[in-house]
Amino acid sequence: MLPVGPLMIEHRLIERMIALMGKEVQKIGQGLAPDMEFIRTAVDFIKTYADRLHHGKEEDILFRDLAKKQLSTEHKRIMDELVKEHALGRENTQKLVEARNKYLAGEKDSVKVIVGNMGILVKFYPKHIEKEDKHFFLPVMNYFTKDEQSAMLVEFNDFDRQFIHAIYKNIVLEWEKNEGK
Repeated sequence: MLPVGPLMIEHRLIERMIALMGKEVQKIGQGLAPDMEFIRTAVDFIKTYADRLHHGKEEDILFRDLAKKQLSTEHKRIMDELVKEHALGRENTQKLVEARNKYLAGEKDSVKVIVGNMGILVKFYPKHIEKEDKHFFLPVMNYFTKDEQSAMLVEFNDFDRQFIHAIYKNIVLEWEKNEGK
C-alpha cells in the first residue's frame, strides 16, 4: 500500500461526518434548534480526527518529507495551498466552538454563526479532499523511492499508535485537574 492509502481511507470517514454536518445545517435552516450534542461531537471529530490525526500526518510526515524534495512548481503550489486550507479549517472550527459556547450561554443569535461556520466546513472539506485525492497525493508519491514510501507508511502507523495514547492520557489529565473543583 502506498503511504497515502491510509490518508485517503481517513478521507472517507471525514466525508461521512461532513455529510452529517450538512444535514444538521439543513435542519437548523428549516427552523429546528441546533443539536448541541451533535455539534460538540462534530467539533471533537474535526479537531481530533480530521485535524490532529489526519492533518497531523500530512503536515508532520508527508509535507515534511516533500519539503526535502525538488518539487515541481505545481506540486509546491498545491502543498502550500493545503497548509493554508488546514489553517482555514482550524479557524472555522474554532469559530464554531465559540458560537456553540455562546449559544449554550443563552445567546440565541449565535445560531447564525453556528450555521455559517458549519456551512463553511461542509463546503470546504469536499473540495479540499478532492484536491488531495485527485491532484496531489498520488502524483507526489513519484518523488519517493519504494523504501522511502515504506518508511513513511511505518511512520504513519507509529503516529496512529502514539496519537491514541496521547488522546486518552489527555482525557485522564483533564479529569484529574477537574477533580478538585
